Amino acid sequence: MIRCFFLRVSVLIALAAPGLASALDYKSLADNAIVYDAGSTKAQPQFILLKGTPVEIIVIVDRWAKVREQSGGLGWVERGALSDTRQVIVTAASGADVRQRAEEAAPVVFSASKDVLLEVIEKPAGAWLKVKHRDGQTGYVPLKSVWGI
Repeated sequence: MIRCFFLRVSVLIALAAPGLASALDYKSLADNAIVYDAGSTKAQPQFILLKGTPVEIIVIVDRWAKVREQSGGLGWVERGALSDTRQVIVTAASGADVRQRAEEAAPVVFSASKDVLLEVIEKPAGAWLKVKHRDGQTGYVPLKSVWGI
């Protein structure tokens, strides 16, 4: 009986696996998006996320992605609302200093306030991430100061 149950669960997981996103996969929204409580436009709208907002992909099923936003809110967005352009959001209460090089002693290029979106330019290098502000300035921000990577 128990063996049969585990076999059925294993089969269901195997069938669902092609549609599952990898752990800790992040995307950003291509445009403002309604977040629903289920993967359907007939589901209950929960809240709206703004263009550029980074989200963690929990699972992708057909045309829908279950996502988590920075403050922990969960819901479903249409898969087409996701962008390949990666953004992070500054989460440090005091903001984040973006530096010329990936080191604490490097000169500050600019400071980004809490909740500012920054475009990811390169994959993380150790504890630092190369980013670009919407005004074009680039530099390195400590990973501990941002969310979405």
